[in-house]
Amino acid sequence: MSKIAFVFPGQGSQTVGMGKELADKYSEVAGYFKKADEKLGTDLSSIIFEGPQDELTQTTNAQPALLTTSVAILERLKSEGIQADYTAGHSLGEYSALVAAGSLSFEDAVYAVRKRGELMEEAVPSGEGTMAAVLGMDREALKEVTDGVTEEGYPVGLANLNCPGQIVISGTVKGVEAASERAKEAGAKRVIPLQVSGPFHSQLMKPAAEKFIEILDSIQISNADVPVIANVTALPVSEAEEIKRLLIEQLYSPVLWEDTVEKLLDLGVETFIEIGSGKVLSGLIKKVNRRVKTFAVQDEASLTEVIEKLKEEA
Repeated sequence: MSKIAFVFPGQGSQTVGMGKELADKYSEVAGYFKKADEKLGTDLSSIIFEGPQDELTQTTNAQPALLTTSVAILERLKSEGIQADYTAGHSLGEYSALVAAGSLSFEDAVYAVRKRGELMEEAVPSGEGTMAAVLGMDREALKEVTDGVTEEGYPVGLANLNCPGQIVISGTVKGVEAASERAKEAGAKRVIPLQVSGPFHSQLMKPAAEKFIEILDSIQISNADVPVIANVTALPVSEAEEIKRLLIEQLYSPVLWEDTVEKLLDLGVETFIEIGSGKVLSGLIKKVNRRVKTFAVQDEASLTEVIEKLKEEA
């Protein structure tokens, strides 16, 4: 049987009502939403299930909400005996991947990502940082552009290397605007400004990373039971100290998603199961390699489909 990777979405995939159908049907799924409310001391589950969308989209809500939804749905897959050979997640999704791999408890992870969201929001005053997606340009050429703008005193850099021809840049508003213009002049097909609350995965997040060390010191990080492909290196990691170091670096380093998918393919993964809200990662994976099997599990129908397909192959 081919190797399986569980992959987990990051911020931007949140939608009101995510996970509700499965929570209504399965008590073990509902249990995770209750645990999140208890751990955070807020009614996060009602924001997830009922909205409003703008409240759910706030970084401090979106991060624990997405983690909770992914881990709750993961519980259903595990109860059907579906196991992963590797896990990976996009940015915030790396925390879901670490829970899936047995490195973090759910309670510690949901606490950590709430704090992570708060620190990311605080790191740069509102309106001073932003991000943009650059389409149709390779990473070396785009890095030359961002390095040039940064040298002129307007920090900007590569933030998410998602798939061939799709790279997100992040930095100060002036830096992102200047790099966007120069990228278009250098042949980028399109540049799309993103509606985000800060310059995530840029050097401007270093103050957040320094404060985040204290949060990670306060929780239990264990060796992973299955390797997790780290965002920062796109290499498998399972040792607790290295996991912790990479989570701190992840706040201000690029997310090497395209490289992560390539590494999983090199390791023999033929089936990718995206667990949580949306199908963003499935789309990116297909852009890296059209032939691989991808499933996006987010409700009863998609859960049943993946269980049936994998049982056929077993």
